[in-house]
Amino acid sequence: MTTPEQQAQLEKLMRHALSLAGHGPITGGNPQVGCVLVDATGKIVAEGWHHGAGTPHAEVDALAKLGGDTSGLTAVVTLEPCNHHGRTGPCAQALLDAGVSRVVYAVSDPGPHSGGGGERLRSGGVEVIAGVAKAEAEDFLHSWLTATRLQRPHVTVKWASTLDGRAAAADGTSQWITGTAARQHVHEQRARADAIVVGTGTVLADDPSLTARGDAGELLESQPQPVVLGRREIPADAQLRQHPEKLRQFDGSDLNAALSELFEAGIRRVFVEGGPTIASAFIAAGLADELLIYLAPKLLGGPKVALGELGVSTMAEAKDLSITELRPLGNDVLIVARPVAPSVPAQPAAEPTVAPATETDA
Repeated sequence: MTTPEQQAQLEKLMRHALSLAGHGPITGGNPQVGCVLVDATGKIVAEGWHHGAGTPHAEVDALAKLGGDTSGLTAVVTLEPCNHHGRTGPCAQALLDAGVSRVVYAVSDPGPHSGGGGERLRSGGVEVIAGVAKAEAEDFLHSWLTATRLQRPHVTVKWASTLDGRAAAADGTSQWITGTAARQHVHEQRARADAIVVGTGTVLADDPSLTARGDAGELLESQPQPVVLGRREIPADAQLRQHPEKLRQFDGSDLNAALSELFEAGIRRVFVEGGPTIASAFIAAGLADELLIYLAPKLLGGPKVALGELGVSTMAEAKDLSITELRPLGNDVLIVARPVAPSVPAQPAAEPTVAPATETDA
């Protein structure tokens, strides 16, 4: 049992580990993980983070920086040490081999193959403390945890609209609803995604490049894979054909099947940037894990609304959201929101019954 002072110190160390995790790449399929190694006095003796797929995990990265006796140390890790052989060996075993006496982690690994490291460590005689700064770590790892738990990519749906909810003027023009700061923020979000999704309607109407670009128009190092939903053929001279990543196309009839295929291909974060039809389809299907809504201080009126049919016919069926961030971007405002899981109505308590005793009840 840890004292309040010890708990506070572990939470401080975990927050530092989370800051280390942020140095790792957000794309590429693997979680961002940080680790600090602490001696008996509470002093940090080594730290590490995961640098990307195929590289040592955070625990091994930290252990390698010591190069000497590692026995008796405490490892503070943002995610439960993995328990499987992938491109690298299991971190739980690496910690056991190093003689670490205690492991503290924030969030359990939900992976069907990689989870269970905590139990492996306990079986090896290591003290394990789970759940330290769990809420902060859950928020930090929201995208990866969602993808791993659901076995499909985490889906962010983005749109830009006026204050009255219009995505275009009555004549169809939409450039530009938002200002430079908001548009540059979109490019940053593209760079944080493994794939960017639009419909064939957007491709044919706007001929987008779907690349992530910097302030000067230069291509950023990290580029999302372009994905198009719809049966219509993409023109040979479309800008998408020049995208640095391979283009994928699905007929769009089964969003779950498309996401499953993307997950199998290593895609963990999808950025949906199509028009109202695509955005509405993901939301209506319950597949939108996060919404990025860029609101411009303009009024357009007319029929070109940002969202279409969502399967909502009455107020009781409204899709509730939790706003997680409000950010000014120049003259525009970004709203980041996540769907709220519908509450389950309480069931009336059943009348108590007394069953006759049997041998199996004893």
